[in-house]
Amino acid sequence: MAQRVQGSGEASAAADTAAGNTADGFPVHHRVIHGHRRAYRVAGDASLAAGGPATPDGRPTLLLLHGIADNSESWLPVMPGLAEHFRVIAPDLLGHGQSDKPRADYSAAAFANGMRDLLDVLDVDRVTVIGHSLGGGVAAQFAYQYPDRVERLVMVSAGGVDRDVSVLLRIAAAPLSELVVPLIHTPPGRLVARIGVNLLKLVDHDLGKDGDELQRILDGLPADGAYDAFTRTLRAVVDWRGQVVTMRDRVYLAEAIPMAIMWGSNDGIIPVEHAERLHAAAPHARFSIYLDAGHFPHHADPERFVREVTDFVLTTEPAEYDEERFREYLRTGKVEHGRADATPPRARATASRKAPAKKPPARAKKPPARAKAGAIDLRN
Repeated sequence: MAQRVQGSGEASAAADTAAGNTADGFPVHHRVIHGHRRAYRVAGDASLAAGGPATPDGRPTLLLLHGIADNSESWLPVMPGLAEHFRVIAPDLLGHGQSDKPRADYSAAAFANGMRDLLDVLDVDRVTVIGHSLGGGVAAQFAYQYPDRVERLVMVSAGGVDRDVSVLLRIAAAPLSELVVPLIHTPPGRLVARIGVNLLKLVDHDLGKDGDELQRILDGLPADGAYDAFTRTLRAVVDWRGQVVTMRDRVYLAEAIPMAIMWGSNDGIIPVEHAERLHAAAPHARFSIYLDAGHFPHHADPERFVREVTDFVLTTEPAEYDEERFREYLRTGKVEHGRADATPPRARATASRKAPAKKPPARAKKPPARAKAGAIDLRN
């Protein structure tokens, strides 16, 4: 067990509930860690909801990580359903939502460190990590840095798979873009943003699928001048050429962890082709495409999302970390599938059939975004 990280001040006392955030049934709590307030929501654990430690009842814990410029509110449509079977923790990453926005390191590795610290303060040892967009990249980084803390990995329209990414993110990451972001909170800026979102919907652009979500995120960008956190986060992972970092050189390590991939067929932020490439690199993963959905498949069909996550967690055995075996994986650059303990047995039994080495699935040349309406591309 990793050494516990002690918070300061109110971190050792009951977490405080943020006023005005109780209408959804999952109020925002705060803990101070390393001098910074960390916001989070919880469900499925009365002790955590009351500000105490996690209840040692054996229930699996889900750690839900949101995307860039978003916050834990993104998970509200699925938290009630997930809480029926699991303990759920949905934090606001540092620099996002109601968490503090200091001048700090906003890399994926730093976010992973922050999640480790929060889990220690909440007395949670191991989790199934579910990451959306930027949160997917953070989830993968967390699994890489702390494999002993991860039971399963779920990638939802995840960042960090390959280089290409929406032109909007490239523009937002460009030099001096931080001078433009504050204009969004001016009356003309808000008007232009709304017109732009409506035009995307009108021309049936893939980004228009998430028009309401884009508007929600734009409206939620900080109006207090704390734009530095947003631009630092974005530039840590994206530049004008696309995504700066990818997980594909290390994704083979995830083959020792039960994994699921979920994506919208019409994702205008991170192309659906990334889902195909990720699955080609991790063919053991469960694979699910949400037809006609954009960058937020868990919003497009929250009931299906809850159903699939629940089935995935309940029908796979949690990964067991073996330090020596992990070292061998790093030395050889491959996972030893021949070993009986290389992957949890039930996870292997429900995993997808592996593709031939160095040969991606044939359908990779034709993304599932163009599948006929009503079809479901879901392989267990």
